[in-house]
Amino acid sequence: MEQMIHPPTLRRKARASLSNAPGRFDLGRDAIDDGWEQDLPAAVIPTEVRLEQACSAISYNRSPDLPFDRSLNAYRGCEHGCIYCFARPSHAYLGLSPGLDFETRLIARPNVAEVLRQELSRPRYRVATLAMGTNTDPYQPCDRDHGLTRACLEVLRDFNHPVAIVTKGTLIERDLDVLSDMASRGLVRVGISVTTLDPALSRRMEPRAPAPARRLAVINRLSSAGVPVRLMTSPVIPGLTDHELEALLAAGAAAGADAASWIMLRLPREVSELWQDWLAEHEPGRAAKVMARLREMHGGRDYDPRWGQRMRGEGEYDGMIGRRFEAACRRLGLKTGTSELRCDLFQRPPQRGDQLGLFD
Repeated sequence: MEQMIHPPTLRRKARASLSNAPGRFDLGRDAIDDGWEQDLPAAVIPTEVRLEQACSAISYNRSPDLPFDRSLNAYRGCEHGCIYCFARPSHAYLGLSPGLDFETRLIARPNVAEVLRQELSRPRYRVATLAMGTNTDPYQPCDRDHGLTRACLEVLRDFNHPVAIVTKGTLIERDLDVLSDMASRGLVRVGISVTTLDPALSRRMEPRAPAPARRLAVINRLSSAGVPVRLMTSPVIPGLTDHELEALLAAGAAAGADAASWIMLRLPREVSELWQDWLAEHEPGRAAKVMARLREMHGGRDYDPRWGQRMRGEGEYDGMIGRRFEAACRRLGLKTGTSELRCDLFQRPPQRGDQLGLFD
């Protein structure tokens, strides 16, 4: 895919990344002055969505850190633009930058629902919970135009296939009819990520994600419709949001969440530099403390990619967060685990071309 360098004349309004540095697989980019630069008012960096035909819908993993072995992502990149997003490095595989490209140059896979239907119809397919929203948000703003998440949900509903969804997006309310139907059969659970209750901090850190209060309202609407909701206080950011942990859990419980989880801030590959640039601009007084705490948990490094360590860390600080989380959940009646979704209802629905049974 052709790489783009965002000119300095473009304003970064509602964007989190301060840079658009090349990804690790980029063969090289150089800005060239062609002599035609004009003194024009700065324009806002636009969002671009390109289409990609999916060859497969379901991705499989063997990570011992994850409670699922398969996932689906209808989009690449995410317009929410959360600066801390651990998925940013995946954009480098496309020859794009994990910085501004990740939040401005998106890819939609318009045939993903049909490919999903084909994969679930294979005789050798064995059912297990499918995760959506593990890499990029399935309910980011562009799904309003493309509708790929609802199309995939309708396929999963037709097959009675269990699904776990993670999102910050309010667009999930559009699909309450499908979700409540699946929830009545034990086929769906939703995780809503709320990182901070401070709207100003959220706007800087998650520039195009819904405000914290709006996400809590989504929890309320989902739980009122019978959909089980988990509050995800993720990531916990030492020295920046860690003091809000109990307040976040209390707000989630009050909104109707029945479970909660937490993950420590992760800074894999290019995310570390992007995050530190953001800290220097938006939280310079706290930058040193935040990074010191992280390195303390990772043996002096910004990030430890080892299984069992990458989601949390080691040491007294990590243990303290864990104890605070457990104590607050006990007090609020929040589960720290999630019940298994039903797999016994899975059934391939009749499809075009099927022969009718002669003796039904």
